[in-house]
Amino acid sequence: MRRDPERTRARILAAARIEFARRGLGGARVDQITARANSNKRMIYYYFGNKEALFLAALESAYEDIRKAEESLKLSDLAPEEGMRRLVQFTWEYYLAHPEFITLLNSENLHRARLLKKSKKIRALHSPLVAMLRDLLLRGQRAGVFRTGVDPVQLYISIAALGYFYLSNNHTLSTIFGRDLMQARALKRRLAHMTGLVLGYLAR
Repeated sequence: MRRDPERTRARILAAARIEFARRGLGGARVDQITARANSNKRMIYYYFGNKEALFLAALESAYEDIRKAEESLKLSDLAPEEGMRRLVQFTWEYYLAHPEFITLLNSENLHRARLLKKSKKIRALHSPLVAMLRDLLLRGQRAGVFRTGVDPVQLYISIAALGYFYLSNNHTLSTIFGRDLMQARALKRRLAHMTGLVLGYLAR
């Protein structure tokens, strides 16, 4: 059988994302990743170098996926308020559909972004996101529906935080407040609450 380097690398990366999301950087084992990828350690070291480099590649891959999905929203084609509403909804639904994204970020934050700081492409990945938000804000200002002076980076952090904190802490929050915060009705209410907060803040 002929070798398929790209497919082998992608298979290892997919397996790594699952294992790192479940067990973190410290808990994941190369043996578990190779078994899941139906590969061997030699291929991991050949394509990625070591476990830390593989973790960084998995993290970059996760960021690439969400950034590509955001670009597909084509927010520039939507009215400012509708575009902002769509971005909040998308971010929330993406987190719900990809819990491994949150756990990967949690793991890297435990390590103070030590590996992410070595990435040569992470900032370039986020530049289109900032540009997209800036355009949305400027169009909203010109239309007279958004306030001025909003930092697109601060705004995105707030949008992400509204969903991220809720989901990453849902077990403790559900226990503290005596509610099942992952119930379908609760999730729907949360989205409405987040959307209202963001649009209320932006309103002129």
